[in-house]
Amino acid sequence: MSSSLVATISISGFFHEIVEEAIQTRGVTVTAGATTYIVGLLADFARPDGRAEETMDRPLAFLLDEALHTAAPAERFERLRTLGDGVLYTSGFFGDHFEARGVEQSYLIGIGQTAYGNASSMLRSGSSTDVNEGPGDIFGELSEKFASLVAVIGEVADDTIAKGAAGSKGLLKLYERWLKTGSGRIAQALTSQGLVPTRGPKGTLQ
Repeated sequence: MSSSLVATISISGFFHEIVEEAIQTRGVTVTAGATTYIVGLLADFARPDGRAEETMDRPLAFLLDEALHTAAPAERFERLRTLGDGVLYTSGFFGDHFEARGVEQSYLIGIGQTAYGNASSMLRSGSSTDVNEGPGDIFGELSEKFASLVAVIGEVADDTIAKGAAGSKGLLKLYERWLKTGSGRIAQALTSQGLVPTRGPKGTLQ
């Protein structure tokens, strides 16, 4: 077995456990197919190939318009799926990046829902040549539950960041994320390091 395949299996296994826990924490009902898709999405984005860069650097409305007006059905489908994936991932992991740019979460959710919804419509109408999506209307489900899934991936991000925090800089970043999200997972990680995450009169750690 190649080292790249072992790495893929290991990453997927890591995210599968965290995703299932996050789904339970958030109380979201998700099919097994959608859960597997999300795990695969997270494993793909965990590789340093810059998949998230275009979603974060280019106006999302332009990306959506380009995808919707792509002539070739197969390419249109891939653009819509890629955009949906990118918005779902970055909204969960880097929501503060968009917030700092004045982009509201409702706008991001609308873009993601539209991208996945149109991908779903293409599959139902048979206008996509992609035949490897598995059973069920996974993209329709991702569109319908997009807001809840952003919250799930936010939980995954908190857990991943909490587990990876090391040293004073790591703890500072962890605390800064806790100030923005109020995440219970991150609060537990800070407490385990001897810090009690409570907000003082100016948002300072007490």
